[in-house]
Formats: sequence, structure tokens, C-alpha cells
Amino acid sequence: MKYSLSYTAASLRIHDTILVAKAMIDGDNIFNSVDEEIGNGKSATGKRIRSELMKRLSNLTPEQLSYLKDANLDDASKIAFLSICKTYDFIHQFVVEVLREKMIQFDYTVTDGEYLSFFNRKAELHPELEEISDSTSYKIKQVLFKILEEAGIIDSTRAKTVQPQFLSSAVERLIRDDNEQLLRIFFYSDTDINTSPFLTQ
Repeated sequence: MKYSLSYTAASLRIHDTILVAKAMIDGDNIFNSVDEEIGNGKSATGKRIRSELMKRLSNLTPEQLSYLKDANLDDASKIAFLSICKTYDFIHQFVVEVLREKMIQFDYTVTDGEYLSFFNRKAELHPELEEISDSTSYKIKQVLFKILEEAGIIDSTRAKTVQPQFLSSAVERLIRDDNEQLLRIFFYSDTDINTSPFLTQ
């Protein structure tokens, strides 16, 4: 299956993501005003961004989407990042295979070489990566690290220092009820994943 790389249309955009989540729940009759706001008055631009955000949010469970709508900013950012990892395998795999492994090894700085090694490994399995232009390749990397910065996964796109992750009990439960393996994107160890703090009722 080919990678979806359309995430280049929008970074995390947490405030816009919350707007779109509310519109999805409250009814699509308010999408026009949402498009205007997201696009800074340009509805066509807003519609393109909103379409990509909806693509991500549609992969959340109804409970996750509902929680995102009214969550505090930190929890909302975690759920928005979850939606990104559920939508784009390229980002999901980079976070789990590179960043999580570095965190486990107490190695917190991501280098360009490590990204390139990851990209080249994936290109062997996904020939479409070898066909993209240099400008597209640059944008794929640029927006990926922007998403990681906005989600608090790294401290900045310049330093690229991986940050420890802390989930609220509500967010952790929402992820466990969906697929506990998704906790890996927040650097949970296998032991932590298999040791749930929530007792079966």
C-alpha cells in the first residue's frame, strides 16, 4: 500500500483541528464559516485544509473525537497527533521506529542522517518515495518535523530534541479502548503497554 503523504497540506494546526472537530459533531451546515476562518478569509484555501483535517479526524473513534472537541489544549494536541499517526503510516512508523527507539536508549537528538536512513529504508519497500521530486521530499520532511514540534514530540524543528511524553488518564484510556499499541507513539514501553493501570470492571 502506498504511503499517504498529503499531510503536507497542513501541520498539526490544533486550533483549526478543534474547530473542524466541533463542526463534524455539530453539523456540516457550519463548514462554510469554518473554511473562511481557517483560510483567513479565503474559503478555497480553508476548504483544502479542512478536508485534510477531516481526513485525520475521521480515523478517531467517536469517543476520541467527542473528547477532542472540549479537551484542554494539551489533551487536544495529543488526540490530534493520534489522529495524524492513525492516518499517515509514514509519520507513525518514523515516530515508533526512530523516535521511540531513541527515547528508550536515552538518546534524545534526532539527526538529519537518521531521518535520511529511515526514508531510504522505506523507499526500498515503497517505490513511490523514489519518484517524488526534491521539493516534495523536502516538504515531506519539513512538515513532518513541524507536526512533531507542534505536538510537543520534539522541542523545536531546529534542535530536534525528543521530549518525554505524559498522557492524562483520560487520554490514555481513550487510546487503550481503541488500540493499546498506539501508545507506542507516545513512547510507552512494551511493559507499560501491557500493564494497564485501569482495572477491568
